[in-house]
Amino acid sequence: MNGKATFRLISRAWYYFRLGYSTYLTFLLGYISTLITVYYLAIKNIPLLLDVFPKFVPFAILATVIGAPLSIGIGWIHLKRSTLYTSEADISMEANPYNYKLVPGKETEIFYPALLVQLMILRNLSESNRLLTDAEKVQLEQLEDRLKHLIKGGYVGTPRRRA
Repeated sequence: MNGKATFRLISRAWYYFRLGYSTYLTFLLGYISTLITVYYLAIKNIPLLLDVFPKFVPFAILATVIGAPLSIGIGWIHLKRSTLYTSEADISMEANPYNYKLVPGKETEIFYPALLVQLMILRNLSESNRLLTDAEKVQLEQLEDRLKHLIKGGYVGTPRRRA
């Protein structure tokens, strides 16, 4: 395995680690530690609440029964009713290098080469029938050049970061 492949493998493993750790492990540990902290530091020290929740398990069940729908509602509001998610999506789109280059696979190997051939055939037919103005010829040639650049793995536009 060469250096670039090793770096790619380590980068992918790092991403999977961060995703699994932050999404699942820390969520579960954070949820459990919050329940424990609230119960043993707050409820145990307030006699009125201790009468309502003499044991940890009923408190944890009630907190989950109330907290899960509340969290779902807050998440729904975040996605559907606030501008926060839109801003996050905008930033993600701007930072994603695949919005400025072709995705490896069928797009690079089949679809865009086929589009380029269609464009070239259309330009040739239009030129032979004298249907294009000089400006349209230039525009088609520029499109062909940009498609060729994309097919070779290049970028169009201005991504924030290049891969």
